Amino acid sequence: VPSHAIINAIIMSFFTAWLFQLLALACLATHVHSLACPAPERLKRLLQDEMDGTRDSELPIMLPCCYDGLTARLVARAGFEATFMTGFGVSGANGYPDTQLISFKEMRDACCFVAEGLSSAAMEMKREPIPCIADGDTGYGNAINVKRTVFGYATSGMAGIMVEDQVAPKRCGHVSGKSVVPFDEAVQRVKAACDARYEYESQFGPGTGPLILARTDALKTDGFEAGIKRCLAFREVGADMTFLEAPESIEQMKDYCKQVSGPKLANMLEYGSTPILPPAELKRMGYTMAAYPLTLLSASIKAMQESLDRIKNGLPTDDLILEFSETKDAVGFTSYAEEENRYKVD
Repeated sequence: VPSHAIINAIIMSFFTAWLFQLLALACLATHVHSLACPAPERLKRLLQDEMDGTRDSELPIMLPCCYDGLTARLVARAGFEATFMTGFGVSGANGYPDTQLISFKEMRDACCFVAEGLSSAAMEMKREPIPCIADGDTGYGNAINVKRTVFGYATSGMAGIMVEDQVAPKRCGHVSGKSVVPFDEAVQRVKAACDARYEYESQFGPGTGPLILARTDALKTDGFEAGIKRCLAFREVGADMTFLEAPESIEQMKDYCKQVSGPKLANMLEYGSTPILPPAELKRMGYTMAAYPLTLLSASIKAMQESLDRIKNGLPTDDLILEFSETKDAVGFTSYAEEENRYKVD
């Protein structure tokens, strides 16, 4: 006769399985409350739909990159399925180059603003917030720091986190001077992130742990095969997605997609090292996601520089700007007024 301990273990295993099934059903339900389907679970399902062909689109998952609450709102209101918080953008918006001058706390604060921007846009559109993958740089220290970073981003509302293998202080993957940590250290860094994902779920429930996007910059420093080796090792220790940074040819992009399993990210940095290809071609090649890391930041810099030049020379800017009503709506005044009226005291 089984002991009480064995019986209790069996009951708990059935109960856990039931909870997972209940979560899956909740996520499939229409207009489900966001707490019933955490952001990481929504991202996971989006990736699964793309990987198994049930997502109805000729394009990969398009990720225009945001870097603050406003850009997050704009991406969501434009109808995209997901977004990515770019470290380059967060650094640039604060007046710094992407050389890890921005700290973990500052990046986590940016995550909070992005999450709030996505949430406010979702409330206006009466839908769930779109999931966001956030740039976690090198994890801001050793493997233990990486785990804290994963927890910090998770509690800030991020659906995923990118962890890379550069030596700290890291820098943009398309500029000179970067270097990577040794192979074993890189793998342990990613493993720590994956362990933190599971540990977070053990505390807060199934589907709450942020997905791990493992990035390698080894292609530039150690060669293509070294980069592939790292991507394969990252998958073996549990990375949900991989990102081979800065391939320099279409052939390298194709070989990466052929050799590495799972969801893969293409980084479409205009005027960078990687060929800029049409999204449909990226999908046919085997990419799951296409990120546009600097398009919004670069476009805004160009617009602001032109506006400043006109102001300096006493010229009108009417054709460069939105009407005031449009600006107010973009930043949330319309929904604020509705809420204010809702709680108005006569």
